[in-house]
Amino acid sequence: MINNLSRSLLLQICLLLSGYSQAQQPISNQPATSIATDWADMTVRIMTKAPKNTPTYGSRAIGYLGLTMYETVVYSSPKHRSVMRKLADTLTLPKPDLQKAYCWELALNAGQAYMLKAFYAYTNRTLSIDSLEEAIRHRYAASLTPEVVDRSEQFGKAIATKIYEWSKSDGGHEGYLYNFPKDYERAQGPGLWVPPVIGQSNTKIPMHPTWGKNRPFSFRNAQLPLPKPLVYSTDTTSKYFRQYKEVFDRHKSLTDSDRAIVMWWGDDPIETCSPPGHSYNLATIAIRNSDAGLVKAAETYARVGMAVADAFICCWKAKFTFMVERPSSFIKARISTTTNKRYSWLPFFLEPPFPSFYSGHAVQSAATATVLTELYGPGFSFTDNTHSHRPQLTYYIQGPLPDNPNPTNNIYLLPNFSTHTLKFEARHYTSFWAAAQECADSRLLGGIHTRYDNEVGLAEGAKIGHNINALRWH
Repeated sequence: MINNLSRSLLLQICLLLSGYSQAQQPISNQPATSIATDWADMTVRIMTKAPKNTPTYGSRAIGYLGLTMYETVVYSSPKHRSVMRKLADTLTLPKPDLQKAYCWELALNAGQAYMLKAFYAYTNRTLSIDSLEEAIRHRYAASLTPEVVDRSEQFGKAIATKIYEWSKSDGGHEGYLYNFPKDYERAQGPGLWVPPVIGQSNTKIPMHPTWGKNRPFSFRNAQLPLPKPLVYSTDTTSKYFRQYKEVFDRHKSLTDSDRAIVMWWGDDPIETCSPPGHSYNLATIAIRNSDAGLVKAAETYARVGMAVADAFICCWKAKFTFMVERPSSFIKARISTTTNKRYSWLPFFLEPPFPSFYSGHAVQSAATATVLTELYGPGFSFTDNTHSHRPQLTYYIQGPLPDNPNPTNNIYLLPNFSTHTLKFEARHYTSFWAAAQECADSRLLGGIHTRYDNEVGLAEGAKIGHNINALRWH
């Protein structure tokens, strides 16, 4: 199997043998796609290693990175058009002088390097970004005049600079500085979210509670009405109660296969590239498994990035408007019958630090599936390798709940946890929607979302993705 490094070296050899010179090519010729995928791979790696990583901040980053990638190469294709005026009608991006030669790979290269450092310079891990930029520059500059090299790189940087300055006004600038704002006051009451006893984060403050106020990329997504959560009820015949009871019951019958699904789509931002990075990698898989040229590849990243970014904004607006509780709190209070107060029902997957309704995984997966299906078709089969490099994982399964205290000394029995291991293996899907559905299902299997959360998330994600598709790309 040819890995990414080998593929890049092979491309260099082919270019040298063919005597390729971008300056001698027609201005509309579509260059090599690997430049786009190389930068997407770098983006996912940077996200994975970034401290203070959150899916909200990561979604915003790939939204602007994808848009920048597209706008730096769009003029190389007579079939495509800039979408910037559809996003901000008062913002004008630089345009190339089409009477002069450009190397679009170098324009993209410069733009991506600028943007990735702008979003992740705080990590102090930008040497790999500089190294990739220099390697790509060396790959192409040798066969070009200095004027073409400079013109191309200046154009890419100008596009990136303009878009990054625009990004500062969206409400999420430097969001890593306020992941858990200390001045946030949480609403309290029946059915409202409470911090988990044991969760992904030790903080009792929710993550980015004001993210839903940020500016989406699509104006239509900003106008989407909020879906309504189920009405809180403790009546055992109510839909609300039955939704949470399903989570409780499903927890009892989890198989190893179910747990593998949960862990594959877990996308814990502390350990992985988070859900946005997972979706960005699915875009890379689609590009590499098709005959996409550079402009289509850039369009793919732009659509996926902006759809995912808008999905998190819309989702967070709902989460912090309604503040719906997670299954664990309702199950503990209304369904689990244990009398052992030192021990309560826990979901299989650790709860994230924000409200339940609706599922962020479901909405961003559906938005991704919607745009990728539009670009690559409804029957696009693929193998998801996003986490196949992760080391074997050790996890714990909660044993039966002890219902009664020890009758001899009145000391409550401690819970029984069994230890298990999981090997991350690539998963195959027959369509992007099949992957999105499995991702949504994983949240119920993990015990952190109801079926209704997931169903609403999938429906809203389809709307969000459709609105990104509706931009005039061609």
